[in-house]
Amino acid sequence: MNEAIVEIVRNGSEDELYSNLIDFNVKNAQVFHFPDFTVELKQSFFETLFHRLSDKLQSRTYVTCLETIRILSREKSGLESVATENALKTLLSHAGLALSLEDESGEGFATIQDAVVIIEAQKCLCNIIFNCQAAQRICSTNGCIEGIVHRLKTYKDPTLVHEIKFFDMRILFVLTALCRDVRPKLRQDLHGLTYLIEVLDLTLRSADEAERRVSDPEVDLCCEVLKILFNITVATDSSNMDEEEEAHFLRLVSVLHDLLLCQTATKEKRDELHNHTVNLLTNMPRESYEELVAPVNEDTTGAAEQKDMEYDGKNMEAVVKLLEFLENRLEVPQQSLKESLAPVLHCLCQICRANRSIRKFCRLKTLPYLRSEVKFLPQEGNLLRNKLCRMFTSPVVEVKELAADFLFVLCKSNVTRFVKYTGYGNAAGLLAQRGLMCGGRGEEYLSESEDSETEEYSELKDNINPVTGRWELPKPNPMEGMSDEQKEYEAMQLVEKLDKLQRAGVIQPTKISEGGKPVPMEHVAEMLEGVGEPPHSSSSESD
Repeated sequence: MNEAIVEIVRNGSEDELYSNLIDFNVKNAQVFHFPDFTVELKQSFFETLFHRLSDKLQSRTYVTCLETIRILSREKSGLESVATENALKTLLSHAGLALSLEDESGEGFATIQDAVVIIEAQKCLCNIIFNCQAAQRICSTNGCIEGIVHRLKTYKDPTLVHEIKFFDMRILFVLTALCRDVRPKLRQDLHGLTYLIEVLDLTLRSADEAERRVSDPEVDLCCEVLKILFNITVATDSSNMDEEEEAHFLRLVSVLHDLLLCQTATKEKRDELHNHTVNLLTNMPRESYEELVAPVNEDTTGAAEQKDMEYDGKNMEAVVKLLEFLENRLEVPQQSLKESLAPVLHCLCQICRANRSIRKFCRLKTLPYLRSEVKFLPQEGNLLRNKLCRMFTSPVVEVKELAADFLFVLCKSNVTRFVKYTGYGNAAGLLAQRGLMCGGRGEEYLSESEDSETEEYSELKDNINPVTGRWELPKPNPMEGMSDEQKEYEAMQLVEKLDKLQRAGVIQPTKISEGGKPVPMEHVAEMLEGVGEPPHSSSSESD
């Protein structure tokens, strides 16, 4: 049967070609593997289809041939015959991307008026580039990228079909994801950063001028653009940028600010848009984050619907959106815990490190002044602080470390303050990792700031267990009434039990090194070393 179809495609009339391929496409619309096709037969089928695409046919026949190529190219095997200069040139021509090198005015585009043909050819290119390394190499140098960038300049044209824009971006995303060499070419040689930012800005302005929400198809287009921008900025060296590049990044973060605040048609698309916006924000240089906030003045005061979105004379709406996105992900992770939480936590850590006003605002929202909630464990409750503290014991290392790092940054790397909000037990992992088990502060922030306490917290403070971070009723001393001999006996019993557990490999006692990190002890008796000795200090306590 399959051999018969190939023969009809090769020698049949256009009507026979069309009707037989229609039947094949309908039967295989949801098929992704073709065990009945040998590699040789599939290659022969491809070669025949591309030969017919070079003929002068009706648009409906072009579409049908391209649909067949798209269906067959879902499977990796047999794509070698497609990964040739001539075959890919044919697809570029039907996709309207065969830009003539002699003509930069746009006249070099294939003069195909039927948008359906263009879209189907774009879909074929997406599949083939994704599944075939040889096609990736060829499309990196055969004018495919130049053609897409050239068409980017015409995206303002209202007659240009949305699907054509979308699949242009999909092709560009696949190429930038799979071919590293394409990234600097697109970003620097073809000025892709400028044109891609314009696509985002154009989409937002179109919705704003029409006083409507951003539609689902427009969000899909923006998400593809954001993924491309992520690929071409992922290796940015922020310490080695010229003024023009710095201006591009400031402009980009300004547009990302607008994307965070824009209204979408559906909640699902809003979450998807915010997800890709957050991913891209992690690539931005520190200096550009200032564009996420704007001074509160007569023009922007009305935009902040609530007073609690303003801080330090700045509009913090975009930062509120990031915190809301984090809280939503903490409540219902969309994918795996790492994919769901790591990007937004990393993004917030970077932004708070880079911008003092944003850090202080995030601290007020995430670590509000403690009151009666200290009667519960830090990980108990529905506040953002509680949800983040629960992540401290996550089995996903990246999430655990980033959640702790975010709160540590909000505390200005101050160990005492960090322990106050999380409890020493929760904080121990991060403190051990950074050599701060004995207290102190990280080197990131050199200045101290006042840590105000509420009257309610001050009344409960003396009975807060620093290990759990929770207020507890005073407990009786278990050794009260014991003689010195009884106390010594109980202490030796404890040492013997700990020694047995250590020898059995159940526990590994540690002590704090001079560097502030835990190091293993060979014997539990080492715990007694230094007991009763005055602490050594190499410098005066006074400043």
